[in-house]
Amino acid sequence: MSHATVTAVSSDTDHRFSKANRPAIRLLAGLGVEGDAHLGATVQHLSRIAQDPTQPNLRQVHLIHAELFDELREAGYAVAPGDLGENVTTRGIDLLALPAGTRLRLGPDAVVEVTGLRNPCRQIDRFRTGLLKQVVGHDESGAVVRKAGVMAVVLAPGTLHPGDTVTAEFPPPPHRPLERV
Repeated sequence: MSHATVTAVSSDTDHRFSKANRPAIRLLAGLGVEGDAHLGATVQHLSRIAQDPTQPNLRQVHLIHAELFDELREAGYAVAPGDLGENVTTRGIDLLALPAGTRLRLGPDAVVEVTGLRNPCRQIDRFRTGLLKQVVGHDESGAVVRKAGVMAVVLAPGTLHPGDTVTAEFPPPPHRPLERV
C-alpha cells in the first residue's frame, strides 16, 4: 500500500444526505463523530431506528475513497467530498478490499475498525439521477458490488484533519470479506 491520506473530513448535526466539509472532526470512542447526526452507541440511521433502536451502531463513521469521485467524474457525475454523506474521504487506500475487522489509524491518535460496506439506497438517485447505478453494480458472476465506501466504529478517540495519514492493520487470518452493514 502506498502513502494513504485523509483528503477531507465532514459532519452534519442533522440527518441530511450530504455532510459539510470541516477543518477537523473529533472521533469519540464507541460513539462516532462528535456533533454528527449519526453519533451514538446504538443505531442512528433513521431506517435502522425504525427496525430496532437497540441495535449496536456499526455505522459510526463512514469512509469513502476519493478515487470513487474520480471514477464518477469520468462517468459525468460531479461529486465532491461529503456529498455522499461520508465523514472521512481518503486517497491511496483500497477501502473496499479491506477485510472485515481491519483497524485504520487515522492521523496521530484515532483508530477505527471497519465493520462493513455502506449499502447505498435510493436517496443517492435523489441527489444525482442515475448515481445509484454507478455506485452499485454487478461483477462477472452477477454478485452485487457496492462501491459507496465502508463503515466503521471508533476504537480510539482523536481529532482528524485533511492531510492526516491513514494506515491499516489487518486482523489475523482467515480474513473475511466485507459485507453490507
